[in-house]
Amino acid sequence: MHHQTYRSQHGLAKGGSARGITLVQGILVVVPIAAVAAAGIVYLHFSSSSIQRLIVSTTTSLYDTGLLEIVGDSFRKEQNINVSFVAAGTGLALQYAQRGDADVVLVHSPSQELAFMQAGDGVNRKIIAYNFFIIVGPVDDPVKVQGLSALEALNKIKQAGEAGTAVWVSRGDDSGTHTKEKALWKAAKINVTKIREEPWYLEAGTGMGKTLQIANEREAYTLSDTGTYLKYFKDGLISLEDLITQGKDLLNVYSVIAESPSKQADVNFEGAMKFIRFLVSQEGQDLIGSYGKEEYGEPLFYPAVQLLKENTIPELLAWIQGYAYLNGSECIPQYRYEEGTLYET
Repeated sequence: MHHQTYRSQHGLAKGGSARGITLVQGILVVVPIAAVAAAGIVYLHFSSSSIQRLIVSTTTSLYDTGLLEIVGDSFRKEQNINVSFVAAGTGLALQYAQRGDADVVLVHSPSQELAFMQAGDGVNRKIIAYNFFIIVGPVDDPVKVQGLSALEALNKIKQAGEAGTAVWVSRGDDSGTHTKEKALWKAAKINVTKIREEPWYLEAGTGMGKTLQIANEREAYTLSDTGTYLKYFKDGLISLEDLITQGKDLLNVYSVIAESPSKQADVNFEGAMKFIRFLVSQEGQDLIGSYGKEEYGEPLFYPAVQLLKENTIPELLAWIQGYAYLNGSECIPQYRYEEGTLYET
């Protein structure tokens, strides 16, 4: 059967109006769509039926914090383009773009991003922000991992789990956070395939916010991005403590990638590039760097563009380059398409 994408089902050809969707003036509409899969949520921001639209598939860790609502509103005001966010784990977010259901992706898993571009689906990758993954757990920290390195902590949690005194909750959803978690277990010389079969290792198979709530209910440990944790903790949804919060092994880097117009003929490539340029602009970077400061006492994400250009923190830049650069670059030259001045320093 010929695959019919979300875009074609709803008349979204090159930013056109959404036929088949009820348009609600100025209201956030949450629409479950079978073509987007059960794990995803579509957030549609509409203000009129004639305005151009851009579909962004993104991670739950970015959307759950509320940052993208601010970014989407500012971008719409500047470019007169409404942004619809499809929130899922990185794996699904990339799949949506691969089948034509998104114009651009915002994700945080360099290995999956490289595979996406190598398959001919993505172009013009730019690193836009970073923060750190954190290991969180019960307030009393029964395994006593606070102060340890991430790899030491995982080994202690495994030992305690096998002794029946600890539980670990994994995203288990092929997200960027899940990919990072698996890499950490491997670096700790622990076979994640084996521990998946053990009773102390639980797989939530859901987004970051829900995973944190499950870990909270089970008094368990888990890996989280900083932004979602801070929001859920501040909102009183969880009482877990952030036990391990820094270190090279916990670096978390966010990138934006446009869907290739060579792969999807009806992609809104022009809108995607405007969105990418907005995110890397001073305005976009200021929005990222200021979000959360007033409410949480610290930003949920740190802007990366100036750091990459000016090498203001050499050690951190080296970490980002080692973790998130692909063959020594934000975007390998062969995956740059009509990018103009995007990569000029």
